Amino acid sequence: MKQRTLAGRQVSAIGLGAMPLSMNNDKVYPSFEDAVATVHAALDAGVTLVDTADIYAPDGEEMGHNERIVAEALRTWDGDASSIFVATKGGITLGEDGAKGRDGSEAYLRSAVERSLEILGVDQIELYQYHRPDRSRVYGDIIAGLKALQDDGLVRAVGISNASVEEIQIAMDVLGEGNLASVQNEFSPKHPGSIGELRFCGENGIAFLPWSPLGGTGGGARRVGDRFSAFREVGEAHGVSPQQAVLAWELALGSHVIPIPGARRAASIIDSAQAANVELSADEVTRLSESVGIFDD
Repeated sequence: MKQRTLAGRQVSAIGLGAMPLSMNNDKVYPSFEDAVATVHAALDAGVTLVDTADIYAPDGEEMGHNERIVAEALRTWDGDASSIFVATKGGITLGEDGAKGRDGSEAYLRSAVERSLEILGVDQIELYQYHRPDRSRVYGDIIAGLKALQDDGLVRAVGISNASVEEIQIAMDVLGEGNLASVQNEFSPKHPGSIGELRFCGENGIAFLPWSPLGGTGGGARRVGDRFSAFREVGEAHGVSPQQAVLAWELALGSHVIPIPGARRAASIIDSAQAANVELSADEVTRLSESVGIFDD
């Protein structure tokens, strides 16, 4: 597996988005044992980055469901678990009635980090990403709270998710030069709207982690080759799946891009992991970009 840099460390160029194991659009979930086996398959395929979040859980289930799967997978894997980089997120709340909210206060984020530390069974979270903006609070104040958690040693690196260029700049200013590790935004052929944030991150040495890089759960990823024929055709030219062509295209958009395709079946992440070996020509990258409305500046 080819490597890329995240928070100053080397990780696999393709990560695992663990969310579909606990939360997805069609609400079909594997058993806990099968979910752990899917994570094991990812690790066996060379994936060393696993992305999770405290809020990833089936409806009505307790927070931390997905983190528990990841923790158990690492505990029971027969490889070197110390080589695996686990990133988690917080900032979305879950009420007793299942209603979701947002809380970016330092007090809440501190409690969320402490809960994630306990569930993951670690002393420090490698990368803690602020999940979604709490619009009732000043964004810079939220980031200052995350910096306090970093200063206290609870998290090693800080990232943000679902952020605009303006919010990325605010986070950079508050955290200090070189201290914003990552931005995790939705990005795919279906949702290319974060290309500005992707490019801005590349210009500033920040890792960009596309979530739902294949188009989302509930069939979006499975149908990507039907909806976007250019990716199917390029995949066929290379003898690979349309999904691998999508991920290879995203990797080609910048050395700072680390897609985190979701998977709830071992076969899915095994296929996705192989995308790191697909080399697209410059003409193919341009063709694929233009097919989804992305043009060179």
